[in-house]
Amino acid sequence: MASIKNLKKDINYTLGDIIEECYVWELLNPKEDAAKSEAVIDEAITVFDGLLDKVHAKNVENKKAHFKAISTELEAKATDLIAKVNSL
Repeated sequence: MASIKNLKKDINYTLGDIIEECYVWELLNPKEDAAKSEAVIDEAITVFDGLLDKVHAKNVENKKAHFKAISTELEAKATDLIAKVNSL
């Protein structure tokens, strides 16, 4: 992990791309129910808030392991969200 700044950018760009893909799906499928894609967007926002709260945690003993765990969690959550977008 190069820096906390890069981790924040990774979180922002990854989850932002997932949200953008939901909006594209809504535009391409106007007759479909948008409730499913809105649920994915809400979940992505919740994941974003949770990960940034973990990044900003001050009482961390092993910072390197903590940020590595956040990066791993981001990858797992993003994979899950992408699977949900693909199933729309």
